[in-house]
Amino acid sequence: MAAEIERKFLIQGDKTPWRAQAGLLYRQGYIPTQNRTTVRIRIAGDQGYVTLKGPTVGITRSEFEYPIPTDDAEELLNSLCVPPLIEKYRYRVEFQGYIWEVDEFLGDNVGLVLAEVELEDAAATVPLPPWVGAEVSHNPKYRNRNLAINPYCTWPTDDDRSS
Repeated sequence: MAAEIERKFLIQGDKTPWRAQAGLLYRQGYIPTQNRTTVRIRIAGDQGYVTLKGPTVGITRSEFEYPIPTDDAEELLNSLCVPPLIEKYRYRVEFQGYIWEVDEFLGDNVGLVLAEVELEDAAATVPLPPWVGAEVSHNPKYRNRNLAINPYCTWPTDDDRSS
């Protein structure tokens, strides 16, 4: 079984190395399901994908991702995915042997910037870059699926945006 094990963090400060590079535009949406399975359609740059994810347990979940023609992904985004779509720029940053993916959200989630790192073991210790802030791995409101349903622009502007 394919597994996704990731930790997710808010970004802090202005000294962020990812700003110096070009990000890849991602557009993604979700097809409704009747259980805790996630069906995601994504276009990353000029490549389409369909991804199936199981329920999250801790920081681990089953994940199966397959490339599909971009035209098919576009049609699925427009016909089967429930709006709004998630749009973001993704940057890849290496730090002490780990690849961090930094997502700078657009649209209804503008202002939210998250960094995530994928691990091979849920118990692994990873060195944290100085631009990484609070960990939000266990907070479901920061999952992309939830950001599509309850976008960042609708969150209260008090402490709820950073917890």
